[in-house]
Amino acid sequence: MQKRRFQQLVLVASMLFGMFFGAGNLIFPVSMGQLAGSNLWWAVAGFLITGVGLPLLGVAALGVSREEGLFALSCRVSKGYGLFFTCLLYLTIGPFFAIPRCATVSFTVGIQQMFPQGEAGALAIFSLIFFGAVLFFSLRPGEILTWIGKVLNPLFLCFLALLVLRALTSPLGQVADIAPSGNYVTAAFSTGLLEGYNTMDALAGLAFGIVVVQAIRQQGIEKPGDVAKSTVLAGLLSSLLMALIYLLVALMGTQSRGMFEASSNGGEALALIAHHYFGGAGALILAATVTIACLKTAVGLITSCSETFVQLFPKGPSYKAWAVSFCLFSFLVANLGLNTILAYSLPVLMFLYPLSIVLILLTLTGHWFGNHPTVLRWTIGFSGVAAVLDFMKALPAPARALFHLDPFLEIVEKILPLYSLGFGWVCPALIGFCIGMTLRHFRRQPQL
Repeated sequence: MQKRRFQQLVLVASMLFGMFFGAGNLIFPVSMGQLAGSNLWWAVAGFLITGVGLPLLGVAALGVSREEGLFALSCRVSKGYGLFFTCLLYLTIGPFFAIPRCATVSFTVGIQQMFPQGEAGALAIFSLIFFGAVLFFSLRPGEILTWIGKVLNPLFLCFLALLVLRALTSPLGQVADIAPSGNYVTAAFSTGLLEGYNTMDALAGLAFGIVVVQAIRQQGIEKPGDVAKSTVLAGLLSSLLMALIYLLVALMGTQSRGMFEASSNGGEALALIAHHYFGGAGALILAATVTIACLKTAVGLITSCSETFVQLFPKGPSYKAWAVSFCLFSFLVANLGLNTILAYSLPVLMFLYPLSIVLILLTLTGHWFGNHPTVLRWTIGFSGVAAVLDFMKALPAPARALFHLDPFLEIVEKILPLYSLGFGWVCPALIGFCIGMTLRHFRRQPQL
């Protein structure tokens, strides 16, 4: 019985890893490795906190809370906030940004190398085929554990291992000899922390909770305590595998600087590395690795988004209608191109991440204050104000100029601690928490 239970847990962890680990999880650490140089280990430490630690805490928070999903969890603040936050988070990691990015990254990193001419037409054809495959798998949500956990994820790991092991056994340079560049020269740790935001995995950790819980229950585990325990353990196993791969891929990126200059993005760096070690076959290996990585992540996102919106709007469209609509919308957004998607996703991430981190931490420490709504609302409220300021700062320069934000943001940077590092929300969140705890204390005092 124990052996069977462990096998079930490994399968769920494999599914969770498969949904987490897309091509973005490859391109960001390899790019970070190239730029961090000899400061790699500090950068990786920061990256692992936001790229692995936060997703694990997100999954753990849902397991510990014993809620059915993100909506029920965020409704602890208020029902209105729960609806707003859940919709925005799922749309961000869904059809607005993350799902279209899966297709564009697959094309840019893997397929485009084979179609140097006619990029626009090739992207449209590829994305149409890609989302056709995503829809095929997504319309069978009951089989997601099998498709991702048993088929797509092991296939992806095989292709990735082929590339990484070849690179690490014949390194192009030594980490100590590579000079860091950019912000990694003086602030490698905090820059790595922010780089982990780009994976969107902390948001996905909250979003995928509903899929994990359902998969665990399909294994015959029904008691709330057992479901919570299995959710946390599955999250831990998947996080350990992610951390290992991040470390190896970042190391591969740093060592590549022994032969290549830092690339403009991680996709270009991966293409150069693959071509160096495998020649023309490298493009095929990279295309297979990246496309499978993105496909399994997109399937997990479409499934999670569709199931969540069915629950949020029970009298609205069916699961099939949501899945088809999200795939069609993602197809249209994907054809705007990768650079456009990345440019507009960063400000939204800088707004959502503080709210997500605070919600996760409040959930995990809720037993200290009985999950009292006053504490939740004050902490989230102060965090939200600071998150808006982070959103403004991350806007593209033309947008900031249009709204004349730079003079205002310069004043904010002088007043708000850690704002220049991208963590201006930390102090407001602590202030809100203290106010909430104080008000809760006085409201509990007996009447004289």
